Amino acid sequence: MKLDVVNSDNKKVGSLELNDEVFGGRVNGALIWESVVHSNAAERRGTHKTKNRANVAGSGRKPWKQKGTGRARVGSVRNPLWRHGGTVFGPQPRSYDFRLPRKVKRGALVAALASKIQDGSLVIVDQLTASESKTKAATEFLKRLGADGKALLIDVQPNETLGIAVRNLPRVQFLASARVVARDVINASRVIVTQAAVEKLQEL
Repeated sequence: MKLDVVNSDNKKVGSLELNDEVFGGRVNGALIWESVVHSNAAERRGTHKTKNRANVAGSGRKPWKQKGTGRARVGSVRNPLWRHGGTVFGPQPRSYDFRLPRKVKRGALVAALASKIQDGSLVIVDQLTASESKTKAATEFLKRLGADGKALLIDVQPNETLGIAVRNLPRVQFLASARVVARDVINASRVIVTQAAVEKLQEL
């Protein structure tokens, strides 16, 4: 599989041969789904909390004696059956993160990149740099490469000048190749990656 390599003006300056065994196979949607679920779960704050009978206000004194009153026996006004009582098995602060096997993470990233290659949504550039840290310059650069919607920029080591230029664009994400996950790729309508970053990802 050969893909064109373009420059910042979207003019072909070379080609890059990709391994068919890595990017040319069937797209495994199940791996992508698992990786996206993992990424979403890791970002959940998990700060929800309900008060159980140990946390609600109220005395610990027994409201009335056990026998002889004709009423139901009860030990505390904080009883979950009573109004203003504690909540039983309510949500408590927790982390929703879970361990995802490394092979699943890498397989999902490969599948996501392969899907973008098949859709023609992946653009390989020789380098991702900017002459000035201006948002207007970054917008023009992305427009030349056909990135009108959500865009993902990938480089081995993100350029600081370009990073400053795109950070005010809400639908543009600039990441290092070592930090990219399948959700980032799937969420973008256009993936712009440097030749060095593609080679690095292919090695992994």
